[in-house]
Amino acid sequence: MVTPAVQFRPSHPPATGPVSARTAAVALRFGLADAASPRAHDATAPLPLMPGRLVAIVGPSGGGKSTTLLKIAEQFPFAVVVGNVAFAADQAVIDQVAPWAGLADAAALLTACGLGEPRLWVRPFGALSDGEQFRARLAKAIACHSRTRATAPLLCDEFCSGLHRRLAKAVSYNMRKLVSRRNLSVVVACSNEDLLPDLQPDALLRLDDLGHAILTHPVVRPEKPFSLRTGLRIVRGGKRDYGPFAAMHYRRTGELGFVDQVFVMKDAAEPIAIVVYSHAPLELSLRNQATQGWFSRHPARVNRSLRILRRLVVHPDLRGCGLGHQLVRKTLPRVGTDYVECLADMGEFNPVFERAGMTRIGQYQISADRRQAVDRLDALGVDPQASEFVSAVCRQRRVREIVSRVVYRWYAATTGGGAHRVQRQSPELLAQTFRGLIGSQPVYYLWRRKARRASKAA
Repeated sequence: MVTPAVQFRPSHPPATGPVSARTAAVALRFGLADAASPRAHDATAPLPLMPGRLVAIVGPSGGGKSTTLLKIAEQFPFAVVVGNVAFAADQAVIDQVAPWAGLADAAALLTACGLGEPRLWVRPFGALSDGEQFRARLAKAIACHSRTRATAPLLCDEFCSGLHRRLAKAVSYNMRKLVSRRNLSVVVACSNEDLLPDLQPDALLRLDDLGHAILTHPVVRPEKPFSLRTGLRIVRGGKRDYGPFAAMHYRRTGELGFVDQVFVMKDAAEPIAIVVYSHAPLELSLRNQATQGWFSRHPARVNRSLRILRRLVVHPDLRGCGLGHQLVRKTLPRVGTDYVECLADMGEFNPVFERAGMTRIGQYQISADRRQAVDRLDALGVDPQASEFVSAVCRQRRVREIVSRVVYRWYAATTGGGAHRVQRQSPELLAQTFRGLIGSQPVYYLWRRKARRASKAA
């Protein structure tokens, strides 16, 4: 259903109460005789509020942006106003964004709105910063607007005003994609015109504090590249380059296995993304399934023709903007092997590797030995998700044995050196690794070099 264009007459709120002697003195002294009755915008024009359209209102503080949004809200009682979106302060964000939808949908929305870190998804809303709360409200507003499919628009005042510019540009770019892909009707008001190249509004309303209002209709380029991609470069790096990115990865660990190659994406100022390729584990069931056993029990062939994409990390500010799949797509051919595989827990929520040209083969389920380990801990009265778990790993020998066995088997299967690596881990790191493993259900991806088709018959 198409929403009719809205006739608007932006204006400042009317003055209330009598003019004081001080106000009159200031108006007289500085030639502001009409200041008590602020000038209303005298232009009247249609705003194209309809599904799939984004309208941007720009202008200086005091130019009438908020009043214009207020008038639109008055005409559409069911409009979704981002600033009015309610959250329970003591509940996790992920539980309050699109609870009627799947986890993947909620995670994708949060990522598009600049909250791409799982550690923030599970925090209570009240524990977030002001900027994080704005992004959470934006995600929930979009979810509500998408669900109702109402003719009333989604309205956002002070769009991205509290975010630093790189993050604001990323959220703007993702907002444009969401409007087009989800057929949303959105009106945003902001003071910073540097967001316009990424917002790509279908209609742009410029206001000023002199009562002028100019409406234009810029040309929208579908799926226009993110503005910050200009000047990006991909360079070879080393294992030490991963250090600054380790805390940005959801596992928050520097364990990378036997690293083969590292590539870093940089802008003019700093590294913004990294991909790490390592030597692959000797056996994986889904790999054998996808290659008809080509690598099964052939360690020399694994070492020669196969690598595993061990880590892909994009700076949290820039997630959802296409930089991750761009980095993977451009570096896969540079690895130098016929095959590259990847095991990704985030694959369930983010199709980045498929967009990069890898094929999704299947998904691993939680193994029986890990389920049994959780059951044994439960019998001992130990909860791996409780804050006391680290203390239990440190103080209770039986708990540490159960945890160590699971972590050892994982290291032995994927990166080698299991016994030594477990022995030198602190209780904190051991507990963190175990937590990540017991719920892990990674998606398996495989890439094959097109120029040389390696197959069992070759």
